[in-house]
Amino acid sequence: MSFIYLVNIRDNGVESLIIRFQGTQIMRLSFPRHISVFRPMRPQTKITLFFLVLTLVASSFPQSVLALDAQGWFDKGNALSRQGRFEEAVEAYEKSIGLNALSPVAHYNLGIAYKNLHEYKKAVSAFKKTLELEPFHLDARLSLGNVYNRLNQWEDAIGQLNIVVHRRRNNAEAHGNLGWAYYNYQNGPPFKHLVIINLKKAVSLFEAQNMRKAAEATQKVLDEAIAKFGYQPSG
Repeated sequence: MSFIYLVNIRDNGVESLIIRFQGTQIMRLSFPRHISVFRPMRPQTKITLFFLVLTLVASSFPQSVLALDAQGWFDKGNALSRQGRFEEAVEAYEKSIGLNALSPVAHYNLGIAYKNLHEYKKAVSAFKKTLELEPFHLDARLSLGNVYNRLNQWEDAIGQLNIVVHRRRNNAEAHGNLGWAYYNYQNGPPFKHLVIINLKKAVSLFEAQNMRKAAEATQKVLDEAIAKFGYQPSG
């Protein structure tokens, strides 16, 4: 637990008041020995001095250190995200990362907050950092693929989403996003078959999960793709 305390020492004719935080000295006030800091003081005066110094330190010492540690800022970011206060959540996650830059989940949640703010390029950076720290973080790959779709970076989306669907074969969102990326890809011949099978798979999974709106929206894209390609899916 974080705390601040005072230590009164006397050495070589000098009396010093040392302020420590978590065992580390952060301030030292020194006086000539004949100007005693504590000896003339009554207990109530000493208490008053303690709180005056504590107020001084609290006003000048970084609040990220005095108030919350990395986990504390991360938890605060999560609470703000649940309230839809994503701009504040971003600040909290960034403070958490500033104290612990090696937390994949902090970078991931930061990316989600940026995604909700439609700051997609910043979301990409956060998700890529997550994957740098934890390559098998499939939620980050799925989210990165989704954001690449929003940025019309279809080839990048396909690369990420293919990894997800091969490891999570029953992920409706991944199949739907992959089908959409294939549908919009224009740097080569159209991936007609891959568009259809991924969108069909997504519709089936959404229906099985009773996600009707998602199923209906994906079915519309599937119908459009079939009409565009003149494709007659089997079964």
